[in-house]
Amino acid sequence: MPIYEYRCLDCKKKVSVFFRSLSAANHSQARCPLCNGANLTRLMSRVRALRSEESRLDSLADDTMMSGLDENDPKSMGRWMRKMAAESGEEMPPEFGEVVGRLESGEDPESIEKSMPELAEGMDGAGDMGGPDI
Repeated sequence: MPIYEYRCLDCKKKVSVFFRSLSAANHSQARCPLCNGANLTRLMSRVRALRSEESRLDSLADDTMMSGLDENDPKSMGRWMRKMAAESGEEMPPEFGEVVGRLESGEDPESIEKSMPELAEGMDGAGDMGGPDI
């Protein structure tokens, strides 16, 4: 059961259209679910490969993931954080994108931390969530 992504040229929105079969996708005209328009352009969808948790963790531990990382260079840290997030396969919160973008533009991590104190709320100096030390 394929789902295809389109750009509706009538309402200018990106939409997903579900077909019950490949045959239906090949033989019927897609319609915009928002405006019912038929003036759609098919888009290239993102491809995701399923990987085991072990495979993802192995990739994260790989020395090549650390190559090019200079902890004294905010741009390098931002690139590394973006690469690690992509490799994790997890959805990151919007704040993460803001921090990474600011690092990649060369902003000092301390100034980012000062301007976004909500990121550190509930964290003690050890980086955990304020629970008892074991």
